[in-house]
Amino acid sequence: MKILRSLITLTVGAAAFACVATAHAEDINLGIISTDSSSVLKQRWEPLIEDMNKQTGLNVKAFFATDYAGIIEGMRFNKVQVGYFGNASAIEAVDRSQGEVFAKVQYANGDAGYYSVLITNVNSRFKTLDDVFKNTKDVTLGYGDPNSTSGTLIPGYYLFSKHNTPVNTSFKAVLPSNHEANLLAVVNNKIDIATNNTEMLDTLKKQHPDKFAQVRVLWTSPLIPSDPLVWRKDLPQATKDKLRNFFLNYAKTDPHEKAVMAAITGFSGFAASSDAQLLPIRQVALFQQKQKIENDAHLSADDRKAQLAALDAKLSALSSAQAKQ
Repeated sequence: MKILRSLITLTVGAAAFACVATAHAEDINLGIISTDSSSVLKQRWEPLIEDMNKQTGLNVKAFFATDYAGIIEGMRFNKVQVGYFGNASAIEAVDRSQGEVFAKVQYANGDAGYYSVLITNVNSRFKTLDDVFKNTKDVTLGYGDPNSTSGTLIPGYYLFSKHNTPVNTSFKAVLPSNHEANLLAVVNNKIDIATNNTEMLDTLKKQHPDKFAQVRVLWTSPLIPSDPLVWRKDLPQATKDKLRNFFLNYAKTDPHEKAVMAAITGFSGFAASSDAQLLPIRQVALFQQKQKIENDAHLSADDRKAQLAALDAKLSALSSAQAKQ
């Protein structure tokens, strides 16, 4: 009888321990920037999150917000512990939200990144960039989220600044939205032009070739580094190890995992990365700040000189950091 009671005690104790272990599975919120509607993003990312839970033992849930700032602020206040960002929003997460880049996505076509584009409807009156810039006061622009790399930062510098065209004051109307909404607005001829990126165009081409045929690309940017994954620096090391191991080994050989990645905008997997991948994007952001200061008529000569000197020092530091990579 004593042996039986001991066996029962051991069995109950083991079951209780298992329940406690399950109950204390670490909760992780994976923030995903709002490049599309939440329903579309959920459909793309949930299969990967399910695999992550199975393989890591973590309790990972998707975290969506209506704009990029929602994910950045979510990480800042520890509502988001890991995030999929663009490079510009990753800078904000690193600088303001205790974030750190640890990985980046890889593309099935082997590209090291993607491109920002300016698009219009194939039947619009805009055949070239000259058609756009000769009279911007008669043009409606679909622009990206303020923290978007390909929707705002890159075209803001490489396209609009290069043409001496301040976005906020030069167009008939500027309509900020996510990539999906801007793309559909162009396809349906609701706006004249819009910023977007080659990831979205590739997805549209695969899923809706008839709609893709309605898009004309007027401009393509220099290469943008592939999107980073960011975690909070204060995550336990054991949790970081689980996350890094999962992402860096995911979709290497397994057909199911490869299919999951392909469904997320043509990705093939993940590679290791660091904050260093943000350096060229930081340079673009600082150049934009310089242009604003140089054109700010409200600044005194001394203030302008001091602010430009501070930005030049930051640019010099970035150049030195890049040279060491």
